[in-house]
Amino acid sequence: MATTTPDRIPTLDIMRGLAVMGIFSVNVVGMAMIEAAYFYPPAYGFGSMADRVMWAANFILVDGKVRALFSILFGAGIVLVCERAEAAGRAAWRVHYPRMLVLLGFGLAHYYLLLWGDILANYALMGLVGFLFWRLPVERLLVLALIGFALTYTPGVLYSQQLSAARTLEAPGAAPEDRARVAAWCASLIPTPAAIAADKAAHQSVSAHARYMLQTEPWRPLESVIGYGGETLALMLLGMASYRSGFLTGSWPRRRYLQVAGLCIGASLLYFGASAWAILRAGFDPFIYIPLDQYWAGPLRPVAAVGYVAAIILLVRSGRLADRLAATGRMAFSNYLGATLVGAMLFNGYGLDLYGTLSRAEAWLFVPPVWMLMLWWSPWWLKRFRYGPLEWSWRSLARWRWEPLRRIEERQHA
Repeated sequence: MATTTPDRIPTLDIMRGLAVMGIFSVNVVGMAMIEAAYFYPPAYGFGSMADRVMWAANFILVDGKVRALFSILFGAGIVLVCERAEAAGRAAWRVHYPRMLVLLGFGLAHYYLLLWGDILANYALMGLVGFLFWRLPVERLLVLALIGFALTYTPGVLYSQQLSAARTLEAPGAAPEDRARVAAWCASLIPTPAAIAADKAAHQSVSAHARYMLQTEPWRPLESVIGYGGETLALMLLGMASYRSGFLTGSWPRRRYLQVAGLCIGASLLYFGASAWAILRAGFDPFIYIPLDQYWAGPLRPVAAVGYVAAIILLVRSGRLADRLAATGRMAFSNYLGATLVGAMLFNGYGLDLYGTLSRAEAWLFVPPVWMLMLWWSPWWLKRFRYGPLEWSWRSLARWRWEPLRRIEERQHA
């Protein structure tokens, strides 16, 4: 099997492969459409039934959940790398911190040159903190993860209650200034023609994108620590606990995985299915959409991710598809950034210049071909090379030495 090496854990690679594919199905909206449409669908390119169907499918099954899964796997990866470093006689921190600093560099380049929706910088920054906890036992990791989730989600839930209360301010009997303030907030969710024009102009070239990011949101990668860093760290801690307990590696009894998958996925489908129905029925009324999508949904995303882990372990067995998914996961870093490069060539001005011309459903039509590309090129590459191209770059830069890449070199050194 081309995607197997002695130091790999197949279940983790398969989950990474599915996660990076799922992330692209969400990120394509940010690559192809005005940024405001990513956060509030009616803001741009959202008029047909197909648009609503694609939004609902992503909302119910993917959005936020695969990022949670990827964060859990990242936390497990921290433990795995640190354990192997110490087994090889190296100090764990000497391996981990250079990796995170190099990843931060990649993330910043990704943000300033290609895509506003980078997650690598956030992972790197929170990974610097996560190292402090990797030795803790499972029970303590779980307690800290739960505390992190509580600190992250409670303010949002409280704010959503205030937002619901603000709905009364637009009633006919409310004070004119209150009604005006609510109307202004609702209007702010829809970008102005000038904002749309500036957004489109920023996608005409790499330099235009860099200037736009530096002028409008130069500190956004660092501010992500405040926005969702706590959630990322809590998910990493959950991943560490899941790895140490054997849950991520498929070591639990099958009956336990069936229970976890049924309970967690059932709870997720119930919430997100009911919320999608309420949002669609209300015509994306922001007083309904924003609380259900951005605040109340938060606690259910880790639950869904845990359910997905159990379902993947149960359903994805050995075979050609599993091999391709594992190869895609082994090259998750290359596939994540590679998908951005493909999106840039499809949508930006130096490519096919489709940015801002497609609806949500039309943009999503590019997702299955990119999935097929990932599943094809990843095993093809790994038959010839030891690592994905960006995994190799990350490894070489973090170790400050030229790592062997071609498999022929590996055989010569054997």
